[in-house]
Amino acid sequence: MTTMQTGSLGDVGTTPATAAAIEQVEAHAAHNYHPLPVVVEEASGAWVTDVDGRRYLDCLAAYSAVNFGHGNPRLIAAAHAQLDRVTLTSRAFHSAALGPFVEALAALAGKDMVLPMNTGAEAVESAIKVARRWAYEVKGVPAGQAEIIVMEGNFHGRTTTIVSFSDDPDATTGYAPFTPGFVRVPFGDAAALEAAIGPRTAAVLLEPIQGEAGINVPPPGYLRAVREITARERVLMIADEIQSGLGRTGATFQCDNEGVVPDVYLLGKALGGGVVPVSAVVADRDVLGVLTPGSHGSTFGGNPLAAAVGLEVVRMLAEGEMQARARELGARLHAGLSALIGHGVTAVRGAGLWAGIDIDPAVGTARDVCLRLLERGILAKDTHGQTVRLAPPIVIDEADLDLLVREFRAAVGA
Repeated sequence: MTTMQTGSLGDVGTTPATAAAIEQVEAHAAHNYHPLPVVVEEASGAWVTDVDGRRYLDCLAAYSAVNFGHGNPRLIAAAHAQLDRVTLTSRAFHSAALGPFVEALAALAGKDMVLPMNTGAEAVESAIKVARRWAYEVKGVPAGQAEIIVMEGNFHGRTTTIVSFSDDPDATTGYAPFTPGFVRVPFGDAAALEAAIGPRTAAVLLEPIQGEAGINVPPPGYLRAVREITARERVLMIADEIQSGLGRTGATFQCDNEGVVPDVYLLGKALGGGVVPVSAVVADRDVLGVLTPGSHGSTFGGNPLAAAVGLEVVRMLAEGEMQARARELGARLHAGLSALIGHGVTAVRGAGLWAGIDIDPAVGTARDVCLRLLERGILAKDTHGQTVRLAPPIVIDEADLDLLVREFRAAVGA
């Protein structure tokens, strides 16, 4: 078990070193984030250390990008080995690292092909383009008329096209005009989805569990209903597993937990192991095969360093240990958090090592609770006012998980 240094559970305060680091960022970086007042300098496993030597249990894991822990030895070794060979060629040439990566990732997902990209938003943008081209060239939708059905409360990234179908005012205010071609329906309502499908519908894009919205889990059977409807109506089902996938919910993909195989997987975050940004669109040849040379691309997509790290991530997931660990520890986490309902907490949602906890307004806001957790050596993140999100690295120790629950209990005054 990793233990905290003496004093790390005490009052965080703001030391001169912390204040100076924060002031430097505030002075020279755009204010598009509102981070907690902690400045991380080092990290290992599930723990991070700030510029003053205080240690904190990381219970956000970079929104699931660090599923396998900070500085995972296997991933760092893979990165080091590739750094000594070649890091970038662009797709103008082949690289020895890319083939093994895309072959292994396709096999992990049970699909034929992989489109490697860099960020989650790039994967979503790429899938939108693929779905539209598929609609025109395969389904026969008239040119320029393809529609994609999306969900209320969605979060798929922050590019202009993606925020065009967001209903979050923080993401949309001041950025119009927006990209057309999207139809929004309530998340979890299969009947509304079915009613929205028409002859111009190319795809349904959804998160199996909505992350940014507060770890919103749809009703049992919803994903199976979406799969049945889309298959019957000849509409692509695109599952954005960028946060929910790659072990986070106790399975390789959250869709696995529901016995569903979508037409397209969107992957990112943990695919780069917290080392480099790596994302991918994964689908069969009849979908990704619509792309032709020059019709889409990325200078860094599929670069050798990303491919080497991504391959090791796939190899780890193929072993199944991470998924099993997330299932077992997730049950422990949810049992501990659910005991707080009625004691500063009004609801707990999630799957595996992923939880959204709604805070009783009498206790304060979710950010208030995150600041109290910070004082107790726990890093967490608030969303939408009253919800705290937890997503600790899957490598977290049982004792550290119990520490998280105890400190959460104290933070809400239970």
